[in-house]
Amino acid sequence: MSDMPSKESRQLAAAKSFWTHLAEHINAAFSIRLWDGTEIPLGDSVIPGRAVSISSPGVVTSLIRRPTLDNLARHFALKHIDFHGADLYTFLADLRTKHSRRSLKGISKWKAIKSLFPFILGTAESTEVDHCYSGDELGLHREQAENKDFIQFHYDLSNEFYSLFLDPEMVYSCAYFTDWSNSLEQAQHDKLDMICRKLMLQPGETFLDIGCGWGALVCHAAKEYGVKAHGVTLSEKQLAFANDKIRSLGLEDRVTVELKDYAHLTGTYDKIASIGMVEHVGIDNMGLYMQTVNKLLPDNGLFLCHGITRPAKATQKQFRKMRPERRLLAKYIFPGGELDHLGHMLQSMEAHKFEVHDVEGWRDHYALTCKLWCQKLSQHEQQAIEMIGEERYRMWLLYLAGVSFALGDGSACIYQTIGRKRASKGVSGMPPTREHLYEPKSSHQSHVERRAA
Repeated sequence: MSDMPSKESRQLAAAKSFWTHLAEHINAAFSIRLWDGTEIPLGDSVIPGRAVSISSPGVVTSLIRRPTLDNLARHFALKHIDFHGADLYTFLADLRTKHSRRSLKGISKWKAIKSLFPFILGTAESTEVDHCYSGDELGLHREQAENKDFIQFHYDLSNEFYSLFLDPEMVYSCAYFTDWSNSLEQAQHDKLDMICRKLMLQPGETFLDIGCGWGALVCHAAKEYGVKAHGVTLSEKQLAFANDKIRSLGLEDRVTVELKDYAHLTGTYDKIASIGMVEHVGIDNMGLYMQTVNKLLPDNGLFLCHGITRPAKATQKQFRKMRPERRLLAKYIFPGGELDHLGHMLQSMEAHKFEVHDVEGWRDHYALTCKLWCQKLSQHEQQAIEMIGEERYRMWLLYLAGVSFALGDGSACIYQTIGRKRASKGVSGMPPTREHLYEPKSSHQSHVERRAA
């Protein structure tokens, strides 16, 4: 019988050697847990129970052969790689901030390669996942009819799933924190009210919400500001929920919703809001979108556009270069999604006869919103897994945490922009200050009524 160690034992010894060598040069607050249960601390002050586990040597082989963000995400989704001792957001936040200035200069490349060599010819762990968009997830050459497929892939998981991490009003967009310690519920209420204030909604006006979600804004606008509100969505499950909400609040005479693409909208509305909608439109369709909104407004009608953006680059070619994280997001979470930069959005508004009156950045607000969503979803792990499966649940955790970090770092931004349709010459008639956005509600209503008179 040969005394040569088996492939499995050589791989285990190699993994222990690699991580032990790495631990000599970094000072992380967690351990690596190998497939045999061995834990190797990666620092002098590892938080008890804080560890990253690797389920098999095939995971290492897979990552060596294909060291991509997509491959890493798939291994996490399949639980081949897992985080222990804290919710995902907290674990990654600590990893990014604690001991972040560690030095890898002392690591021997030869020793690292030698340690990993037994994995190169090994059998890679499968990364086949069940839940990814089957069509052209980027939607660069989309037909308008494909928008419904994109939206339903993301939003039609189930209303019950979204209720696990959203506020009671089911607001799935950036909250507005008048105090950073406010609850998510309070911040979402304040966001709905701020939108209505920015649009200076008045009793009797007609109001359109493009991409109305589960109906929170149209109901709030009708209840609190007396408008006649209409919302459109491409999600059948959102539509059903919104209709139930309208009936339960007794708002059937003032609020309606329908399943419709924005491109097919007709009629005229005094005020229009688009909350978290432009991300689905696509940069090449931005002109069509602004043109459509303009046609739906009367002269001096107000449009509030609320959307996520990316910082502009020196050239459009650089800006539109396909980054791995965007492809990942499109494949598993948001097919067809594309983030514009603020400059182009404003250019599109002005090119289609909107006068821009106000631009406000809410990046910090959305970073906190996504953090709270991610942590809240983590608290309902078992329920979420029962509803959408473990693989998809884990992808959603990655998505919410990743968006929060991107916003926190500034690689993604979010803006609320107010535009006024300028079909005729003359002064705008807008208020001289922003006082109407912050004064008590009774004073605000009086101010709006005086302006209307």
